[in-house]
This record gives sequence, C-alpha cells and structure tokens, in this order.
Amino acid sequence: MEITKALITAAGKHQRTLPLQSLVDRDGTSKTALAIILEEILRAGIERIGIVISPGDEAAYRAAAGPHAARLTFIEQPAPLGYAHAIHCAADFCQNDAFLLLVGDHLYLSTTERGCARQLVEIARAEECSVSAVQSTHESKLPYYGAVGGQLVHAASRLYQVEAVLEKPTPTEAEQKLVVPGLRAGYYLCFFGMHVLTPAVHRHLAALFAAGEPVNFRNALAALAAQERYLAAELAGRRYDFGVKYGLLNAQLALALSGNDRDEVLRHMVELLASNSR
Repeated sequence: MEITKALITAAGKHQRTLPLQSLVDRDGTSKTALAIILEEILRAGIERIGIVISPGDEAAYRAAAGPHAARLTFIEQPAPLGYAHAIHCAADFCQNDAFLLLVGDHLYLSTTERGCARQLVEIARAEECSVSAVQSTHESKLPYYGAVGGQLVHAASRLYQVEAVLEKPTPTEAEQKLVVPGLRAGYYLCFFGMHVLTPAVHRHLAALFAAGEPVNFRNALAALAAQERYLAAELAGRRYDFGVKYGLLNAQLALALSGNDRDEVLRHMVELLASNSR
C-alpha cells in the first residue's frame, strides 16, 4: 500500500492557534509546533502535506511552517463543524489514496531512531490496511480521547484487530465495550492522534454526511472496522497533547528532557524545585 500524502487537522475552535506556538526542539532550536509536526511527517518519507485550517489562517500557518511552507496544500474548513467534517473537507486532496492523518495539537516523541509517523507508515505498508496508533491510557483521561477495543493479533509488534470504536467513553462504557486482554486494569487503548487510513474512510464519511445526521469520526472508523481489516498499533513513543491544561508545558519538558540539553534542563528543574520548597 502506497502512502504518499499526509493530512493535518488544525481548524478546531480551540485548536487553531496551538500549532503556531513556539517550542524549543530536541536540538535546542526554537521552532513552531507546526514545524516540528511537519518534520515528523517528512521523516516518514511523505512530502505531500495537506492542512485543514480555518478561513483567514493561511498566512499565519505559512509563516509558522518556515522552510516547509512550499510543501503545504491549504484546505479551508468553512465553519467549525467538527473533526469528521474537517477530514471530509480534504476529500479532494486525498482523492483515492491512503493517507497519514495527524491532529495539529499533538507532538510525538519516539523512543527509537524511527519517528512515530515512520513507525506507523511502515506498519500500514506491511499490513496493507488502515492502522490507528494507540497508547495505553488511564481511564481518568478517557474524556479527552477516542478509544478502541479488540484482540491482540501480534504480541511482538503490539498490533490489535479493532472490533469497537468509542469517542470519549465513560469508564463504565469502556469497561463494558473496550476491554483488551493484556492491559492493566483501568487502562484502555486510546487514540494517539495519528492514523494511516485507506480511501474507504472518505466514502464512509461521504455517506454519513449525505444522510443528514450529525457525524462523529468514530462512526466512520466503526464502519471501516466492519467492512475491512483495521488494526491498532502501540508505537515506541508517546503523544503529548498540548490542547489540555499544562499540555504545552509538558510537551516542552518532554522535548527538553529527550534532547541535547537534558543535563542542563534537569539542573534548572532541581534548582527550581529546591527554591520552591523553602
């Protein structure tokens, strides 16, 4: 399965300014969050990148993309009608191709030499199907994420056959429908903010919107799971959602502690903790 395109969603009312924030990357260089996300995609070998934005945001995003701006195709979401609608707006860009999908308010830090996006793309190519990245997440975080249930199909690769998809389930719903054998009690496979999807997902979205009912993206994913092979994969890495409280701070700390200036950052943290404990 060829994967030559990537799509970033960044038009949400509470999301649109987050990718424009500046962070200090692992190499000590100041960059926007958008530039860091774009570099993650480029390391996966994908150079055609669409980004869904709110009307009027193109200039700010071009500036934030820096040297990568020429690679971007901007797709406007005319009104803030949700995540599913944002993806649906990019149907013409994606056409009949599989694509890598990322959200614009997450950063991804790999624990290996291969970036998270590259790991996911390689899995999808090998398995020749849609694959959603997931992360074992405590039930207290369920209000922030979609989650899946299913069966482990390859222990070494941490691959799961997706059987159920729920959007921001309650702990009770998750316990009833999303238990995955092998996970610790109270933990569930929540979305990582990164997927590789086949063109079928756009057909499902088109059918759902044509029906005239409110559409949640999990409905399209559930339809995908019902009609074709659809996997979830735990990657060697972690997501950092900077759309939540202290999320940007946590993302910056994670970048700093995984980078070249780790010792200096740790020293400053110890000094700060010591001064605040007096």
